[in-house]
Amino acid sequence: MSVGSGRRDQPRVRPGRPRSEESRLAVLRATSELMLEVGLRAMTTEAIATRSGASKATIYKWWPNKYAVAVEAFLSELRVESPDPDTGSAAEDFRVALRGLAHFYASASGRVLAQLVGEAQFDPVVAAELQDRLIHSRRDVSRTIWDRGVARGELRGDVDPEVGIDIVFGPAMYRLMTGYAPFDEAAADAVIDAVMPGLLV
Repeated sequence: MSVGSGRRDQPRVRPGRPRSEESRLAVLRATSELMLEVGLRAMTTEAIATRSGASKATIYKWWPNKYAVAVEAFLSELRVESPDPDTGSAAEDFRVALRGLAHFYASASGRVLAQLVGEAQFDPVVAAELQDRLIHSRRDVSRTIWDRGVARGELRGDVDPEVGIDIVFGPAMYRLMTGYAPFDEAAADAVIDAVMPGLLV
């Protein structure tokens, strides 16, 4: 899943002893569980430490705040739900990725992500974590799909890739944030079927 510089989706690691992968996963699991149980605002670093077995000092050595931990927990889930499928077809790659995003957004974790996006509108620290760790990483995956499609002669090279990515994935975020209507696999397929004819060569 790492593309571009290959480092955007990595958490900020402060100087010191390298962290244990087992402890890291325990912290991310604890964070995911607590976000579902008590919500993003009520979740505390103390609670994450207690549940994961890692000390607060250790958590703060690896992440600057609880929102940074939350963002990495979301990113870990998205790696599973919506990876870069590389099917050999740009249209199918986007379809698979968008279906995975639909699964995530429809889950309890997706509803907590909406809370995080809401927090980002008022807190620049949260906004920076969301942009640096989650949004850029996910757009890198989308850009990889796009660039492959252009290189294979499937997608139009005269379309701004940032606009094309917005067109494909924007409806999912719109429905997540507004609650206008569910975004499920059928909706994902409808988006792909509607937009791809305008993006294909």
